[in-house]
Amino acid sequence: MKPPMIYLASKSPRRRELLTQAGISYELLLLRDKPPRGPDVTEIVEPGELPLHYVQRVTREKAEMAWKAMQWRKWDERPVLAADTTVVVDHHILGKPADRAEAEHMMRMLSGRSHQVLTSLALRTTNGVLAVTQSSEVTFAALSDADIAAYCASSEPYDKAGGYGIQGKAAQFIRHISGSYSGIMGLPIFETCQLLRDAGLQWE
Repeated sequence: MKPPMIYLASKSPRRRELLTQAGISYELLLLRDKPPRGPDVTEIVEPGELPLHYVQRVTREKAEMAWKAMQWRKWDERPVLAADTTVVVDHHILGKPADRAEAEHMMRMLSGRSHQVLTSLALRTTNGVLAVTQSSEVTFAALSDADIAAYCASSEPYDKAGGYGIQGKAAQFIRHISGSYSGIMGLPIFETCQLLRDAGLQWE
């Protein structure tokens, strides 16, 4: 059996599914995100930071930290892939909602309009970092208060940027997308494969 080709520095089950779909073998290399020592990468937006710069910076920090973790743990050296997805409305970054009130507020912001989804990738190798960012546009239908209340009463909004996943219950609200479906899910397959090829990696 061939060893995994890369490490994936992400807890997202959707990213795992997409790598598997593309036939890319991987092993998880997870960063710490809880006390007592706190997260390895904080994902805090810096004052005045633009969404594009934010998602690129956080992704690169994840890749670099995972590379260091690989060395500290004395794991076999392989390329490390990191990703981050950000939902943007009027240049405002929507993270993961902390509670129901915040989730409902986000749904009202998305209702009846288009927004941007940025997914940044960073591949750390012995030669440095290769990076790319994919941008898509998503248009929501107008949502009633009942729609929002029912959706936010479920568990779905609370572990996703912008409070929704295109592959889940929120699909019923989406009128149109322009860009990459897999990118909106959290890992644009085309750009991911191109990044790996640029690093000289091949797979069956």
